[in-house]
Amino acid sequence: MAPPLRRAPTMDDVAAAAGVSKMTVSRALRGAVVAAPTRARIMEAVSRLGYVPHAAAGALASRRSGFVAAIVPSMDNSNFAETVAGLEAALRQAGLDLLLGTTLYSSAREEELLQTLMRHRPEGIVLTGGAHSRRVAALLSRSALPVVETWDLPASPIGGVVGFSNRAAGAVMTAHLAAIGRRRIAFLGGASRRDPRGEERGRGYEETLAASGLGPPLVFRHGQPPLSMRHGAEGMARLLERWPETDAVVCASDLIAFGAIGECQRRGIAVPERIAIGGFGDFEVSRCAVPAISTVAVDARGIGERAGAMLARAVAASRRGEILSPERIEVGLRLVARGSSLHPAHLEHHPIRWNHLIG
Repeated sequence: MAPPLRRAPTMDDVAAAAGVSKMTVSRALRGAVVAAPTRARIMEAVSRLGYVPHAAAGALASRRSGFVAAIVPSMDNSNFAETVAGLEAALRQAGLDLLLGTTLYSSAREEELLQTLMRHRPEGIVLTGGAHSRRVAALLSRSALPVVETWDLPASPIGGVVGFSNRAAGAVMTAHLAAIGRRRIAFLGGASRRDPRGEERGRGYEETLAASGLGPPLVFRHGQPPLSMRHGAEGMARLLERWPETDAVVCASDLIAFGAIGECQRRGIAVPERIAIGGFGDFEVSRCAVPAISTVAVDARGIGERAGAMLARAVAASRRGEILSPERIEVGLRLVARGSSLHPAHLEHHPIRWNHLIG
């Protein structure tokens, strides 16, 4: 087996691996007539080497397309939209443009998007989260492109990292609810593993609950990402049917928390007097809800700005023929307690106690 390449594979590499001419490779990739066994060898070499045909000949020749690609789960999530805004601003300062794609929380879609975007010869890639398929990891590893992962702290990153511990986010809200005297604390999140960041918040909840000695976890999952307020309302209804004695709920996101509060109000259950509720994300709706939603906030725009600056440095080094050591930036979490977990009298008495930077 040939040794792994330390640069982006070329058509010449594919031709050598398949034992054919470069012209034959070109014909096969264009869909022209090529003998079936030969085509099979070529496509196997393409897959094994991670070769991606380039859409622009000029970019291929110069290795400078002038843009980077970013992949996010959804632009409907205001936090991801803020991250993209910060990313674009930082890249613009470095003279780089941004090409964007959304996965809708699908790993298969992420693979397809990455292959499509790489045909346009980006000079770098920004990903959301640290959980990617083996194919995505292999494709990026073979491409020799600078990569930055955001919104997570992966144990085995592909490249640079700008993120935070989602497990800590779940732990922080759980600890807050325990600290104000709640003893039957449940977790409400999505039913699918398509949102690994939400899964990590759930793990943080479970670990903190166990450390606090508050009994077995009460975990209820409902709905497929992207999750909405409707999923929160439906999930809360079923959670209460299963565990009616619940006195607090940690929600995987503020949208779920908003729906959960609405379901409590529909049932005549007082929030926070009877059930305290907290979320994650600090969306605009969280501040406008009645009661306003207690949450764990992150600097979404700052994540984008730092990721953009980090990638711009890596791209500049790549143009000089250099490779920078991957950077790792951990951003802080901020617990913001509002009316969904604390009575107004407590909020007035402790205006700062529950509004501080963590990490």
